[in-house]
Formats: sequence, C-alpha cells, structure tokens
Amino acid sequence: MATVDIHRLVKRYGAEEVIHGIDLAIRDGEFISLIGASGCGKSTLLRMIAGLEDISGGTISIDGREVNDVAPKNRDIAMVFQNYALYPHLSVADNMGFSLKLRDVPKPEIARAVKEAADLLGLTPYLDRMPKALSGGQRQRVAMGRAIVRKPRVFLFDEPLSNLDAKLRVQMRTEIKALQRRLGTTSIYVTHDQIEAMTMSDRIVILNSGRVEQVGAPLDVYDRPANLFVATFIGSPAMNLIEAKARRDGDRLVAETDDGLRLPLDGYATADGTDVTVGVRPEHLSLVEAGTPGALAIAVDLIEPTGHETHVFGRLGRHQVVIAHSGRVMEASHVSVTVEPGGLHLFDRASGRRIDTAERS
Repeated sequence: MATVDIHRLVKRYGAEEVIHGIDLAIRDGEFISLIGASGCGKSTLLRMIAGLEDISGGTISIDGREVNDVAPKNRDIAMVFQNYALYPHLSVADNMGFSLKLRDVPKPEIARAVKEAADLLGLTPYLDRMPKALSGGQRQRVAMGRAIVRKPRVFLFDEPLSNLDAKLRVQMRTEIKALQRRLGTTSIYVTHDQIEAMTMSDRIVILNSGRVEQVGAPLDVYDRPANLFVATFIGSPAMNLIEAKARRDGDRLVAETDDGLRLPLDGYATADGTDVTVGVRPEHLSLVEAGTPGALAIAVDLIEPTGHETHVFGRLGRHQVVIAHSGRVMEASHVSVTVEPGGLHLFDRASGRRIDTAERS
C-alpha cells in the first residue's frame, strides 16, 4: 500500500496545456475515482502517475518518493487497461505470470503467485485456456490477476469495464471493489460512468478541462456540489436548474424568475438583486395533489417509465424540468409538485459557485 501525492501537476502538448496545476493527495489504501467527460484529462493524469506520459511541471510522489524521472517498471504500480492487453498466444496462467517471468522470479514462486490470484478471482478452472476461449468478464479478471501477482503498491485502472455489457459491468464493479477491500491496495480508477464512481469509491475527483472541480466522498459531492458543473455532471437525470434573481419579500428571500415564478430561499442570506441559479434534483420534486399549499404546476411533455421509477418531463413556466417519481405515473397533461425540505440548491450565476445557507456560512 502507498500514498500518492500530486503537486501542481502540469501537462503540455507543445504550446497547449491540458492539465493545469492539479493538486491531489491520495491516502494509503484508498479507492479513488477520476471522473469527467471525454477530454477532461482523467486518462492523461492516470498515465502520468504510471509514468507513461512525461510531466511538464509539478511533482508526483509515491510514499514520499518523487517519481517524476522514475521509469514505469520501477514505480511499483500495476495498470489494468480497457482492452485487457492479454497475449493471445499465452495461456491464462502464462499471461498472469508473465511480468514475474520477466523479473526472473523462480518458477515455483510464479506458480504460487498465479494460483493465489486465480483462487481469489475464480480463475482456477481456466488457467490452461487461451484468451480467445474466455468471455469478456473472464479476460478482465485475467488482466486484474496479472496486476495482482506483482503485489504492487498502487493499482491503476483505465476504464476497465467500458467494453463489457451492462449486466457484466454491475457484476465486475462489485468484484473489483470487494477485491480492493480485501487486498487494501491503494487504487486509482478512471471512468466516465458516474454510477461506477459513486458505488465503488471512497472519494471521487471530478475533472473538467484539466482542472479539479471537486474532491469528496460520493454522497458528499452529490448532496453538496461545489458548483454548477458538478451539480449537473453528477446525478442522472441531471439536476434541474432555474435562473432567477434573489429578491427580498418582506423578511423573506425569494428567487424570482423573469416570467414571474417565485421560489422561497429560506435560510439563505444572499444580497438582494443577486443573479442566482436555483437547483433541485429530480427526486426532490414530490408529486402532490393539485391545490396543495405551495405546490408548483408542471405542464407535462413526456412520461418515461423505467421500472423502479418514472421520469416526468415538463415545463415549470418557461423552464424545462424533470421529476423522478418512485412510483408509477398515469398519463396526464399537468402535475403538481413540492420541493422536499432541504432539496433546494443555490448557486451564484456569475461564478457558478455554490451559495450555502446562513447556518453553514
């Protein structure tokens, strides 16, 4: 196990800077996910940690040892790739033990390490098979087994499940997390799938155009996004956003839109006239009977049943919104909703930053 410390890390391709001074401290034994849209820099960052990309500025340290100029093979890390990267002419056992063979590890020791990893991954019956005789999930287990036999201080995963079907991805993410907990190895996992990041990680790092937008425990990030980018990136369906101005209404503060919609901002202390964006997650809009005090009328455009919940797409005034309802919804032209207590988020429209309630300021 090991700590990984990244300080003011920069990556340039020619004159173009793609990683902009990232700082990140990864704890010993932690499972951390790097998540963001395509092109945000998450795979580039992972490859820099692995030593597969040169560093243009800043430092990377593993257990306090700077590794900027250390060759990948000497960093004591193991990487699991998206495309498995197995040797097609070698058996499962030989693929798993290949890195140890290159190190001139004695054959009995290689066989023992391969057997331990195969037992751990449920691969023992397949050790004599060739990769072409395996399913996608089995091939990914072999790739993980090859990493495990090295007993590295850090595991690096580069979107390892993206080539698998949906059902197998669910199974494999459960297995990877259980395996990491059992081994206790520091793990850095790159994914574009927020469900993978939310369910597997101790902390997630949200990247945007080569910058870190927020780092935190998955539910902390979900419940208190630091800015509008995180608010809309994390969560599916995405958070509803309504642009408004903060207005004083006697001793209360309300968000007033340009089409006359008024939403109470209880607990907030934003200056009168501030341009704000009000956010509310789809599951925090509750369907209620028409005429319920404080209810908002939604004109329904589309109803999508998903099985465990129903998504209702509609318009609140001129604003597009979606409701995630835990039950079934019959066809309707209008529905009424209320915002669950604590379900409203407020952001400064100019900066995009979160505005906390007065109690948390």
